[in-house]
Amino acid sequence: MTKKKILVVDDDPHIREVISFALEKAEMSVTLANDGKQALETFEKAPSDLIVLDINMPEMDGLECCREIRKTSDVPILFLSSRDDEIDRILGLEIGGDDYVTKPFSPRELVARVNVILKRTHGKVNDTNNESIVFNHGKLRLDNEQHSVWWDEQAVSLTATEFAMLAQLLKHPKKVFSRDAIMQGSYQYNVYVSDRTIDSHIRHIRSKFSDVGCHKIIETQHGVGYRLSSCE
Repeated sequence: MTKKKILVVDDDPHIREVISFALEKAEMSVTLANDGKQALETFEKAPSDLIVLDINMPEMDGLECCREIRKTSDVPILFLSSRDDEIDRILGLEIGGDDYVTKPFSPRELVARVNVILKRTHGKVNDTNNESIVFNHGKLRLDNEQHSVWWDEQAVSLTATEFAMLAQLLKHPKKVFSRDAIMQGSYQYNVYVSDRTIDSHIRHIRSKFSDVGCHKIIETQHGVGYRLSSCE
């Protein structure tokens, strides 16, 4: 089995060492970067399967680095933050992050979160779930195993969190999901995000589908939540 490639970005050498040791112990391949600029250069030369990205760094912080990466890639990003406040969390996830860990953190928890994101990204389905690997709904098709989505045979690139949200709606196309239900179905380890963050992810999904000609992928049920459209 090919080792997953993880890019760890933090200006603190001790933090880099701790994370690197934990990930390598979990049989992952680790590349290190000291700041956002170095991370961009490293990722351009050798793309990774996931990026662990500190928010507060000199030269270029994690949020700006994420914005730059999202211009060309949907690689999963796990944010690290030394500030335990909601603004960092909301902003980080809204600009394309998939999860976050607040410092100080348990290396075991960080590895677990990395594994969850990688599993979600690559669509490994637990056989005991008895769920179909491929879902079809009108012109919409989603493949859990390949972590791929198509609209009318056109590929749509989604982040891991966006993919999880769309898959949740697609598995129950007639159901209206509240924001709390979407949050519980798309995030692991009781991660809390605001309604604003859920709405932002939905906007991103709609925008990406609009780019391929689908202008109504998700409907808003005012006062309740969201549901999948007819997708015709």
